[in-house]
Amino acid sequence: MAAFALRIRREYGPLYLLNARDNPDHPLLIEINQRNFDLDEGMVILCNGRFYHGQSALVFMARHGDTGWFNRVNKALFQSEWLARVTYPWMRATRNLLLKLKGGQPINNLCNAHEPVFKPVFGDAWPHLPKVMQRHYANRAYRDDVATVEGTLQVESSVIGRLLKPVFLLTGVLVPYEGKDVPVTVNFISESRSNAFRFERTFSFPGRRPYKFLSKMVPRGGNEIVELMGPGLGWRSAYSWNGEKVVLAHRGYVISVLGALLPVPLTFLLGSGYAEEIPIDDDTFSMMTEIRHPLWGRIFGYNGTFKITKDA
Repeated sequence: MAAFALRIRREYGPLYLLNARDNPDHPLLIEINQRNFDLDEGMVILCNGRFYHGQSALVFMARHGDTGWFNRVNKALFQSEWLARVTYPWMRATRNLLLKLKGGQPINNLCNAHEPVFKPVFGDAWPHLPKVMQRHYANRAYRDDVATVEGTLQVESSVIGRLLKPVFLLTGVLVPYEGKDVPVTVNFISESRSNAFRFERTFSFPGRRPYKFLSKMVPRGGNEIVELMGPGLGWRSAYSWNGEKVVLAHRGYVISVLGALLPVPLTFLLGSGYAEEIPIDDDTFSMMTEIRHPLWGRIFGYNGTFKITKDA
């Protein structure tokens, strides 16, 4: 509906519409797939060589659309980047619900990519990743790939982190225990019906039953990944390779509602996440992750070394 209602001002030239369902082999759709833009998460606009996806596409429409009822409503909702971040997830959730009620099928434009999920996330840096990192991130989209790494971790919490343990247990955001040289096994399991995959971490704390920390990684376009944990709560992370290590930078918390990821202001309560992974050799890598609170500093973290014991 949005695509047909949109009218671009004359200075931007004619608008060409491409139906992704009817043109799966179109060169533009192939490039969209290569850039990891999920059309079930929002439309894509290409203008002057630049791609706009989802929320960014509607912001573009709001700023450059011509007159008409749709463009007036769109301009009111999306001309502001901040307002767009708030309203777009709810619009997407409503769209997903209506599509499901009508019996509509998702586009699944990424289902034929069959490339590593993280290849478009790292973009041009992918060929430069060390072998162990490419093996670590080798799970493919829409496949039944399973990879396994094993190692030990030092798991630590500050006093504030210990006080927040009930919150961690309730939300499933982090591991609620501490320990040194804790054996950990992590399985990366692709989903055959999506470009997401699951993390299954098993912590063997001494004197306790094995603790399973489960999460789901969902690509969001570009270099962003959302990791969902517990009852649909998750955080957004931007992945990058700086030539020495993989860096995960925190971009805020979200909650999954009707398939849409809605931002939630939890940073002041839970703090911001950060993680990095450093290659050691073709089979092993070290990693560190931590949570830092804006008032109390580092409240939780773990670090250690892993070896790839099963390739995807």
